[in-house]
Amino acid sequence: MAAGGRIQQTSAPALAQGLILPPAAGSAAKLPLASRVRRYWASGTANAKGRGLSSAAHRSQSSSHPLLLPGPGVEMAAPLPARSRFVVVGGGIAGVTCAERLATEFPSEDILLVTASPVIKAVTNFKQVSKTLEEFDVEEQPSTMLEKRYPNIKVIESGVKQLKSQEHKIFTEDGKQCIYEKLCLCAGAKPKLIFEGNPYVLGIRDTDSAQAFQNHLAKAKRIAVVGNGGIALELVYEIEGCEVIWAIKDKAIGNTFFDAGAAEFLIPKLTAEKLETAIACKRTKYTTEGSEKEEGSVAAADKLGTALGPDWHEGLHLKGTKEFSHKVHIETLCEIKKIYLQQEFKQLQKTSLSFPKDNSDNQNAHPDEELWPVYMELTNGKIYGCDFIVSATGVVPNVKPFLDGNNFALGEDGGLKVDKHMHSSVADIYAAGDICTASWEPSQMWQQMRLWTQARQMGWYAAKCIVADFLGESIDMDFSFELFAHVTKFFNYKVVLLGKYNAQGLDLDHELMLRCTKGQEYVKVVMQNGRMMGAVLIGETDLEETFENLILNQMDLSAYGEDLLNPNVDIEDYFD
Repeated sequence: MAAGGRIQQTSAPALAQGLILPPAAGSAAKLPLASRVRRYWASGTANAKGRGLSSAAHRSQSSSHPLLLPGPGVEMAAPLPARSRFVVVGGGIAGVTCAERLATEFPSEDILLVTASPVIKAVTNFKQVSKTLEEFDVEEQPSTMLEKRYPNIKVIESGVKQLKSQEHKIFTEDGKQCIYEKLCLCAGAKPKLIFEGNPYVLGIRDTDSAQAFQNHLAKAKRIAVVGNGGIALELVYEIEGCEVIWAIKDKAIGNTFFDAGAAEFLIPKLTAEKLETAIACKRTKYTTEGSEKEEGSVAAADKLGTALGPDWHEGLHLKGTKEFSHKVHIETLCEIKKIYLQQEFKQLQKTSLSFPKDNSDNQNAHPDEELWPVYMELTNGKIYGCDFIVSATGVVPNVKPFLDGNNFALGEDGGLKVDKHMHSSVADIYAAGDICTASWEPSQMWQQMRLWTQARQMGWYAAKCIVADFLGESIDMDFSFELFAHVTKFFNYKVVLLGKYNAQGLDLDHELMLRCTKGQEYVKVVMQNGRMMGAVLIGETDLEETFENLILNQMDLSAYGEDLLNPNVDIEDYFD
């Protein structure tokens, strides 16, 4: 990691002297290494001195260049675009990890990082727990801290307006232009709002929208949450002092991560008082000065900052106007059919339901006499009123700014297709994180999910591929793509997901083995032909490294039978 230091300020006239044009495609590999890593564009006297030129010689050299000598009566041209061999778009985990890796590999090169947000997501306290499992904290930091840690990273704080890949040029929303030789797109994803433009539908994606949610919640008596992914799971558990109607399209909660058995293990936490101390979290939050502004109803969906990190709710006061802890009602196998504002609801003379006393299929639900700002009609025919609706129905890759005029191949999920070297279908453009779709033939035990661990892995590996391509070297697939492995936290339980943890893509001949201790742990392993294919571990089981090895080694475990999960057998020593 580069030592911290003062950031060199580059003036507009100095940028205008950036006269070194990108080399022809493929020429970099033919140059000596010293030439390949020289500074890519001149940036004033300081850089001239670095190349052994005196200030006078530099001024003479620059002023004598014919491009900077306009004729009489001719106006001076606008400053030339910023130029860099390596440009990264996106200030989230994938983008920052990629930029840091490139800055370390090429300390004499300026790495341009273009981000729409004044804050970036930095990985801290990284720990490689095992071959594929990793733990790290995510800190939201001002971009200046990144520039201090890596003096050769230059942050441009603006969103991307347009990409012209044939010209190797990007245009930012604030009018800047950047010319690149290698570009890595790490612009993340944006939330899928169930209804765009509705003032009572709130999507939670970045720090500003999370702050807006907290402010709305403080005045709320009842809200609705629509969705069944990670954000919805965390949200429903963390909210206190407010009735929550949770509408999911699946049979059980957490369908993305769990089966029905694990869901049943977790549900008691939704009705219990939150007495326990939360699992320690070192992740810190940073809010730019003045960000606590008066919102409209929602953070604009097209004004994206960096995505929320793990434990995004830490530091937020997620409490409504009531004094109780949890009060959650779950509506399964349904979606929102229509949303009514209060005036329309009264005109149509619709009838809404009061908050049910329990989750027994609304037997105790009665017509609601209270008027609410907004009403949602579900596909099961039920109508509930609430103060606002949280849309937590997943994300879509943020590809829109890059598509016009560029021949990108897209995956079925809308992401930029990338090959096993993170290269897109467009020359010299790579992609990593939520914006991309892995289109290579994956390992039997790996699948892509838009999670923080994969964002870091993809950003790091993309930089590694860019370096290898630039230097004309070959590279093998990173080991992190051999086995899906993710560590997170739900309902204050540690959760570890390994391999085909929900039997994704397996034939019907697989079987499940379970071990459950109510309120303490839930262990599920997926077996096929006597071999472990995946596992879900909830609680402090200490089995993750052992199960990781068993999945990777594909040892025939038929002889061990149910002893695999026998709590009286120390399985860690058994397979040591």
